[in-house]
Amino acid sequence: MNARLADFRAFLLKQNAFALAIGVIIGAAMGRVVSGLVDDVLMPIVGLVMPGGDWRNAQLTLSGANAIKYGDLIGRLLDFVIVAAVVYALIKAFLEKEAPAPATRTCPECLEAIPIGARRCRACGSAVTG
Repeated sequence: MNARLADFRAFLLKQNAFALAIGVIIGAAMGRVVSGLVDDVLMPIVGLVMPGGDWRNAQLTLSGANAIKYGDLIGRLLDFVIVAAVVYALIKAFLEKEAPAPATRTCPECLEAIPIGARRCRACGSAVTG
């Protein structure tokens, strides 16, 4: 039993399944926060701007109970755009930035590290191009 537990632990760590599970849980929680922000803060403001106020219930009645609920569709699309923008901002804020350009390069003759702007190697004296 202990060997199976160790194998399962190794699988979780090796396959990044544990990190994926944590990402899904955090993503779901972030989705609820963003949805709350959209529903409770942004949509009331949009409702003030839109004629009729309750624009999510806007529909085009076809016949009887059949209707095209375009207000709900527009609301879902707006929710998606806002969630996507927040996720994009978070990714840009927290992911690694590009590494700065190296300050040195290697001399092709003696393999000594020299500054990028150097035209001659200080160790061997050979001319360095490019």
